[in-house]
Amino acid sequence: MVDVADKLAYFQAITGLEDPDLCTEILQAHGWDLELAISSFTSSTQPSASSTVSDSDPPDSRARTDSASASGPITAPAPGLAWRLVTLPISVISGSLGLISGAVGLGLWAAGGVLSYSLGMIGLGSGQGGESSAGLVSVSAAASEAMDFVAAFEREYGTRGPNFVGEGFMDALQRSRNAFKLLFVYLHSPDHPDSPVFCERTLCSEALAPFVNENFVAWGGSIRASEGFKMSNSLKASRFPFCAVVMPATNQRIALLQQVEGPKSPEEMLTILQRVLEESAPVLVAARLDAEERRNNLRLREEQDAAYRAALEADQARERQRREEQERLEREAAEAERKRKEEEEARERAAREAAEKEAARARMRQEKALSLGDEPEKGPNVTQVLVRFPTGERKERRFHSTAPIQAVYDYVDSLGCLEVENYNLVSNFPRVTYGTEKRSLTLKEAGLHPQASLFVELN
Repeated sequence: MVDVADKLAYFQAITGLEDPDLCTEILQAHGWDLELAISSFTSSTQPSASSTVSDSDPPDSRARTDSASASGPITAPAPGLAWRLVTLPISVISGSLGLISGAVGLGLWAAGGVLSYSLGMIGLGSGQGGESSAGLVSVSAAASEAMDFVAAFEREYGTRGPNFVGEGFMDALQRSRNAFKLLFVYLHSPDHPDSPVFCERTLCSEALAPFVNENFVAWGGSIRASEGFKMSNSLKASRFPFCAVVMPATNQRIALLQQVEGPKSPEEMLTILQRVLEESAPVLVAARLDAEERRNNLRLREEQDAAYRAALEADQARERQRREEQERLEREAAEAERKRKEEEEARERAAREAAEKEAARARMRQEKALSLGDEPEKGPNVTQVLVRFPTGERKERRFHSTAPIQAVYDYVDSLGCLEVENYNLVSNFPRVTYGTEKRSLTLKEAGLHPQASLFVELN
């Protein structure tokens, strides 16, 4: 089914017929022989003869073409490329670098400048077929033969001829595809008497060589070499010198757009090549535009991807910044809450300690007040003591003359007028400090009887 579909698509692309049913009927009428169906269709729609010699031409037709070519200028062909598909031997395909799978990988179909149904399969641009250049074992025999041919040609005829590439046929075909050019093929027969003159006067002419170099990729091979011999068999070369113009096709095939057999003058060759170039120009231009469009689309996608990545990275950076800011705020809030709790706990602890301290002082005042007992009445053995505080407040009380100075301290403590615990009682005249060592003295022993005036001195 795949082969049938391919033949149908080929036939539609070549003939320009859009009705698949009609194309199917024509192919069925010719036993699905694609070349026979194309030949029948083109002969009925384009009766003018083409200069291309196909292997399906009868012997007498081939003879007429050769004789006409030999006797004088060729007749201008009718519009449209006359071509046939040529299947390459696997040894030619696998003997060059850059292409594998036994296919050129280029779905290019040309007839009258019509591009095929699928430029996506074109080998003149990047595509799936063009991606299969890896995985092939490098074989240098074909390239070596090509370089030997180029060296021999330049030794014999100089460097004025076409710039034949020093690589195998398939690599040259790949080069032509990448350059969006047709491949000019020259098969050299060293033993043919017409070869020297053709090479020197035609291929190396100032008119033809620059034209070929500018518009084609040129490949040449000697039929004495392996690849040159195989290509002469594939192209069915019957006369020499032999030239051909080909372009990639699919499934181990090339499209033979033009072949020229026998000696030709530079003017004849130039006319033939100009016609082929003109008729194939729409295909090449369309392929180049298609490849450029794909490159532009790829570049646009890359730019869009880059812009998307940049926008995504910017969004991610903003999100990361927002998240970091949020985390910072959360940390600050947590730190503030921790400090608030610590301060609150400290205040509570201070209040609790203050309350406990105040309660302890209250208990102490109460205890000391109880320890003082009742204030004695005035009498000869009673001392009147006046205590002045730093605030200017005065307190007065009577004590037994035998009471120790410590009792006066207890009295001061019981009043709760001081916020401090360390202080001394001092008399002015004479100035005497009643410190710890004197607290055990009685008021009488300390000389404070019958009355004393003391002031509180804070330490």
